[in-house]
Amino acid sequence: MSAFSGSHGVFWRKTLPRAVQYFLLTLMSIYILVPIVILIFGSLKTRGQMYSHPYTPPIPPYWDNYIKILTSDIFWTMLKNSLIVTLAVTAAVLVICSLAAFVFARLDFRGKDLAFNFFTLGLMFPITIAILPVYLVIRQMSLTNSLLGIILVQTAFQLSGNILILRNFFASIPFELQDAAYIDGCTPFDFFRLILLPLARPALSAVASLTMVVSWNDLLVPLVLIDKETLWTLPLGTMQFQGQYGTDLALVAAFVALSAVPAVIFYILAERHIVSGLTAGALKG
Repeated sequence: MSAFSGSHGVFWRKTLPRAVQYFLLTLMSIYILVPIVILIFGSLKTRGQMYSHPYTPPIPPYWDNYIKILTSDIFWTMLKNSLIVTLAVTAAVLVICSLAAFVFARLDFRGKDLAFNFFTLGLMFPITIAILPVYLVIRQMSLTNSLLGIILVQTAFQLSGNILILRNFFASIPFELQDAAYIDGCTPFDFFRLILLPLARPALSAVASLTMVVSWNDLLVPLVLIDKETLWTLPLGTMQFQGQYGTDLALVAAFVALSAVPAVIFYILAERHIVSGLTAGALKG
C-alpha cells in the first residue's frame, strides 16, 4: 500500500507541473490567436456583416475587400515605401551594430566599459518618450516628409539592444582564435571581416529579423514625420479608410492582413535563426 501511494505521489509530482504548463501555454495561444482569427474573418466580410456579426465565420467569404486593395495604386506605393525603409534600416543596423559590438567585445581601450554603458542607456529611452525632441531635430535637418528621416530615427533607436546582442555573441567566441589569426598576419579588421562575421551568422540573422519586423510595423515615427500621402508606409495606410462619419472596418481588416503577410513570411523563414542567434551568446565557453 505504501509503495502504491509513493508511486502515485511521484506520478502527480511529475504530471501536475506539466499539466499546468500546458494549460497556461494553451491559454496564451488562444489569447494570441483569437484576435488574428477575428481579423481574418472580418477581412472576408462586408461592412455590414463586420458590424452585425464580427465574430462569426464568413460564409461565403467576401473577397472584394482584398481585390479592392490589391488593385489600388496607393497600396503598392505604401508597400514600396515600407520596403525601402525596412531594408535600409536593416542594412544600417547590421553594419553599425556589428562594428560597434566588435570593438566592445574584442578590443581593449581606455573607457571601453563607460562607452558601452553609454550605449546601453538607449534602452531606457523608448521612442514614445523621445519623439518630440527627435521631431525637432529632424525638422532642423529638413528631413520631415522624407523617407531618409524615418530611416535615421528607426536606425538610431534600434542600435542599443542589437549592439548588446551582438557583443555577447562576439565575446563568446574563443580569444585563442583571434590570437591565431593575428599570428597568421590578420589585422583586427581582417579578423572581423573574414572570421568573426561568418561565425556570427546566426546572431546577425537574429538581429536582421528583429530589426525588419520592428521597422515594418512601426507606426509612430512615420506618423509624426510624414504628411504626404505618397510617402506613407503600410502602418499609416489604415488612415485612408477613415471617413467623415465612420471607418470601413472590413477594408481595414483586409489591409492589415495584407500588410502583415511579408513580416509573417519572413519571421517563419527566419525563426530558427532568431532563436539560435539570441541564445548563442547566452553562455560563454
